[in-house]
Amino acid sequence: MGGQVSYQGGLAAEAQVAAHYQRSGRPIAARRWRGPGGEIDLIAREGNRLVFVEVKKSSSFARAAERLSRRQMDRICRSAAAYLAGEPLGQDTEMRFDVALVDGFGRIDIIENAFGEY
Repeated sequence: MGGQVSYQGGLAAEAQVAAHYQRSGRPIAARRWRGPGGEIDLIAREGNRLVFVEVKKSSSFARAAERLSRRQMDRICRSAAAYLAGEPLGQDTEMRFDVALVDGFGRIDIIENAFGEY
């Protein structure tokens, strides 16, 4: 039961974050996109730039942030590279990686360019 509740909570957090990006003029190009490295929660468009978004939900922003590992970032980057293959500019597409933290109250904290220079 706990796993199902957590899964549903994750889906709800992703929907909240997707709505946040869309409200700010960044349409969602894909949700839960699966590539060779694993799943990317959200992919948004910001002009010509793609924004790959990892959503982390926990009781606090700090706990949510702790849930992102270097291994996960590596997998997300591998999948992002595969996604870029379908874009007109391919690997030359401008992009960044955001982490969206969602706390137990449903508040959202977006860390833009969270992976730094990758």
